[in-house]
Amino acid sequence: MGKIVMSEFVTLDGVIQDPAGNEGFKVGGWVGRVGDKDREGTDEIVLDQALGTEALLLGRRSYEFLAALWPSRSGELADRLNSLPKYVVSSTLEHPDWNNSTVLKGEVVNAVSRLKQELNGEINVIASFQLGRTLIEHDLVDELRLMVYPVVLGAGERLFGETSDKKPVRLLDARTVGDGVAYLTYEFVRGS
Repeated sequence: MGKIVMSEFVTLDGVIQDPAGNEGFKVGGWVGRVGDKDREGTDEIVLDQALGTEALLLGRRSYEFLAALWPSRSGELADRLNSLPKYVVSSTLEHPDWNNSTVLKGEVVNAVSRLKQELNGEINVIASFQLGRTLIEHDLVDELRLMVYPVVLGAGERLFGETSDKKPVRLLDARTVGDGVAYLTYEFVRGS
């Protein structure tokens, strides 16, 4: 059985919108505000996560954004992302063009539940907060990995939305990356 891991860059006040500054958000580009020492450490974590995952699970918008970026890039991270199986939750995407991509059709919860049963290892949800919210609501996310950047934006899309009930988590690991980024790993506690 697969383990769904949601990995996100997030500000101290919970914003996940436009970390690289490519989306035109007025305060986007906040990951670039850290120093070189922080960037080296975060790059290493991102690569380690990619090497440790069996598949990516993405929403359509995130898929299209990443599919426009990564196929033309080179290097160890690009090679890994380009070679990984990618599953896209979408009712509109018909012909995904990023290699090793499959569109999951039908009701999201059922499609992802089946995928989780079929795959072994980590299934990593990245840059797909709407999909992540749905999966959290339906208790399909097993682990959260948050890279918390030392900035408060005061506006923007937040990682968490409303849930029908509390979703307890347990801290598995906390460490500082570079001079100011916190890398936090939580697991969802079921049945509490």
